[in-house]
Amino acid sequence: MTQSQKYRITLLPGDGIGPEITTVAVDVLKAVGQQLDITFEFQKAKIGGAAIDDTGDPLPPATLEICRNSDAVLLAAIGGWKWDNLPSQQRPEQGLLGLRAGLGLFANLRPAKILPQLIDSSTLKKEVVEGVDIMVVRELTGGIYFGQPKGIFPTESGEKRGVNTMAYTESEIDRIGKVAFETAQKRRGKLCSVDKSNVLEVSQLWRDRITQLAPEYPDIELSHLYVDNAAMQLVRAPKQFDTIVTGNLFGDILSDAAAMLTGSIGMLPSASLGASGPGVFEPVHGSAPDIAGQDKANPLAQVLSAAMMLRYGLDRPLAADRIEQAVMQVLDKGYRTGDIMSEGMTLLGCRGMGDALLTELENLKS
Repeated sequence: MTQSQKYRITLLPGDGIGPEITTVAVDVLKAVGQQLDITFEFQKAKIGGAAIDDTGDPLPPATLEICRNSDAVLLAAIGGWKWDNLPSQQRPEQGLLGLRAGLGLFANLRPAKILPQLIDSSTLKKEVVEGVDIMVVRELTGGIYFGQPKGIFPTESGEKRGVNTMAYTESEIDRIGKVAFETAQKRRGKLCSVDKSNVLEVSQLWRDRITQLAPEYPDIELSHLYVDNAAMQLVRAPKQFDTIVTGNLFGDILSDAAAMLTGSIGMLPSASLGASGPGVFEPVHGSAPDIAGQDKANPLAQVLSAAMMLRYGLDRPLAADRIEQAVMQVLDKGYRTGDIMSEGMTLLGCRGMGDALLTELENLKS
């Protein structure tokens, strides 16, 4: 990790609303950088559908090389119905999977924290979600999304058979387990490991390895849940959870379920980290092609992803704090985009929300 005051940031605006929300995040980063004597050198590259249109490849080699040579990567959103009928290996989502694998990003940190200003946005009762603060640690580069063999194959009878392989090695489980235990140490000291060990052999190995790691972290209270029960408990009593660790497929599903406890997936950032090199920071929402180019997008998850980048990728916690404070103050003043709009609030577009954030950052400086 560089200790320099100058950081090289790769921007991957991607598809749909991605370019719009990236513009807002860059403006916010520039503003906080000027206040705290931090210089950012931004470089753009293509990924996902935009890269397919340009090169035929959802992750061009040049994009991966630019990312590898940066201090951090700020990704916006990929995909859209324009590319839905492409073969699976040429879909925009393959660009994201390839980026994670190419940068060795094996740990995905997905916070789901209830913001008091938006608690009424949740579809669950206030007493159920008030105070929810969950971190889902998802393994990113193994499991069923990467296991071999995979594909659609003909059988002897002539019908097609789809195959995906769910596989984990001990070392893959151990490294994500260590990240999860260390994350729990920085939070409230509770870790729940989620698997399906009553049915799947790969989950039996997962539970064994996580259990064997536990003595190294005597300050952490470790528990285990089957994934179906974990999904039920997230909806029934989400406040029981602090940190959750799980594999790629289960984490993909549970992190989105946890996100919706907050009422809007448009507010949530994420971080994908490796053992070394740049991390990738991105909002958890999609590319929303239905509102792209209409100045309706909510840029706050992208801005909060930039804050996570400062905190976890560049070790600049003061800058991250300042951006997060600006977001909270904008919400306190009643500014909302359409996805989080409620009665009595002030509706802003994507650019308007960016301007409001810049105003709050200027106020924080004084």
